[in-house]
Parts: sequence; structure tokens; C-alpha cells
Amino acid sequence: MTDLVLTLIGLDRPGLVESVAQVVADHGGNWLESRMIHLGGHFAGILRVEVPPDGGAPLARALDALAASGLRVVADEASSVGASAPNQARMGSAATGRFMKLELVGLDRPGLVREISQLLTQHGINVEELSTGRTSAPMSGEMLFRAEARVKVPAGVEATALRARVERLASDLTVEIKLDEAD
Repeated sequence: MTDLVLTLIGLDRPGLVESVAQVVADHGGNWLESRMIHLGGHFAGILRVEVPPDGGAPLARALDALAASGLRVVADEASSVGASAPNQARMGSAATGRFMKLELVGLDRPGLVREISQLLTQHGINVEELSTGRTSAPMSGEMLFRAEARVKVPAGVEATALRARVERLASDLTVEIKLDEAD
């Protein structure tokens, strides 16, 4: 079997997921995992499917036909690590690192994601999942920025030192940042 990672984007409308699911099923594919969302009037998603050997190219051609309906799809073969050992890649080990959850809340302003991602990169930390959004503060009505991330911390990075760096950055940015072990 071959694993493909598909990225999707188009103007949102009912039936987009079904149209992709139908093409995948028509080509003997199995829908393994996905993340999809409505953002600013658009539908965006990423998913991983498993197809029979030599099924990737025909599936990709069929998905290209969805462009006529306004949905752009890009298909790439999954890496051998992610495709052959998805649970191992998610769970981590002492040799490969551990997962942590990062939460950020603060007044919205440009550069927050850049600042926190720079700190993570300096420590070799990979962002596995990231979800962000803005909400109105309850009392003041000012816009709050919220971010939640699942990050993979390399085995050599000490949690105490990392938390201290995150706390300094939170103070510099005047935001609240929590970094805890992932569930």
C-alpha cells in the first residue's frame, strides 16, 4: 500500500469533503487521518490516505479533476517514517524526544507566532500541531490571540530550562504561555 498526503483548498460549500471521499473510495483508497477547517470563506484541509500499489498517480489525476469545481488538491507521497510507523512517530521515546502542549493567550498583535516559533526552533523543537484564533476579551472587548500547539521536544532539551525560556518570552511579550507535558 502507498500512503499519500493530500492538501485541499477552495471556496467553502457543502459537499467538498464528500467529493474528495468519493474519489478516494473510487480508487480503492482508505481515509486514514485528516484535519479540515473553514477559514475566511475558504475550506482548507490536509489528509492522509492509503491507496493500493500504483494507485497514487490515478488518484492524483482524479483529484485534479476537482479543480473544475473550485477545489485545488495537491497529492504527495507520505514519508516512510510517517507512513510506516504513525503511532511511533506520535508517541515518541526517550531517544527521539517527548511531546508537550503549549498554550498562549494575550492581546493580539503582529509577530506573536513568529516570536514563539523562533524560540522553539532555537531548541530544535518541532511544531506537530498548531491551532490559533482571535476572540474578544470579556471586559475590554480588545482582541485576544489564542494559540495551542503540540510540540515535539528533542531528548536533549531539559524541560526546566525550556520552561524558564518560555516564561521570559511570555514576560517580554506580555502574554500568558503555558508549557506542559502532553497527555
